[in-house]
Amino acid sequence: MASLVKMESLLKRELNTVGLKKLGYAGGGCISEGQSYETDSGRVFVKINHKSQAKTMFDGEKASLEAILKTSTVKVPKPLKVISLSDGGAMFVMEHLDIHGLNRYMATLGEQLANLHLHNAKLKEQQRKDAQAVGKGPGQSELQYVNKFGFHTITCCGYLPQNNDWQNDWVSFFTQQRLQMQLDLIEKEYGDREVRDLWSKLQLKIPALFHDIEITPALLHGDLWGGNIGQVEDGPVIFDPSSFYGHSEYELSISGIFGGFSTAFYTAYHNKIPKVPGFEKRLKLYQLFHYLNHWNHFGTGYRGSSVSTMKALVK
Repeated sequence: MASLVKMESLLKRELNTVGLKKLGYAGGGCISEGQSYETDSGRVFVKINHKSQAKTMFDGEKASLEAILKTSTVKVPKPLKVISLSDGGAMFVMEHLDIHGLNRYMATLGEQLANLHLHNAKLKEQQRKDAQAVGKGPGQSELQYVNKFGFHTITCCGYLPQNNDWQNDWVSFFTQQRLQMQLDLIEKEYGDREVRDLWSKLQLKIPALFHDIEITPALLHGDLWGGNIGQVEDGPVIFDPSSFYGHSEYELSISGIFGGFSTAFYTAYHNKIPKVPGFEKRLKLYQLFHYLNHWNHFGTGYRGSSVSTMKALVK
């Protein structure tokens, strides 16, 4: 494992700074540890992970933050650099934000998150208007409408890499590249017969949950639970994303499992993106992904929730 001294001298070199002073801000989730530093050009926050897949994970997080940043809808820390460590791990350097627990800005977050989800649809509308304007070529905006589901690079939910290969059809994307991928890992690790049987029944029921709804790809944070939201002086902030273009409803699934979001958040969100028929059952389907993902990360404590959710969906 790279020693702290070695890591800090690598940081100095990569950030081109003479000064590198640890600040009192340190943090860490169940995946990575974090530390804030004062440098010659301001404060930075550095996430460190020694797993062999750390660079893939941080590259995906950096791409996610960049994509959200470009929409100018909701505040995220500005990503700066992913640095490889000699032990196969990596560091991810980003802007330091003085983040506190979210309380004052719940409704603002609901509104801004809806704006993030609507951003791609607005680009589509703008493109349509530009095409109709006489003699006007395509807009010169840096952002173009994305008409498929997926993302341009691998992102990780926790430390498990997700297959973000582009697909035209959301139901296929979610079934194959989210649920099936998690279930394959469970099959390999546990060979759980009950889960296998439930999955063979559930697969047949999934298309009906999307009957008569039109889904425009929305840029998602991808892992929006209470531990990945906060506030700074002037508004809400979200971090640790695992982005891709998907169904906006998917975003609300993990928040319902672990809480941390008030009624004001949901009200503000649904004022901009109203619920459509079948919402509650699809939310259960999306929660199933997170239960399976937690089972794969943390073990069989999440088997019960996974199985009961599958049973409720095949009813």
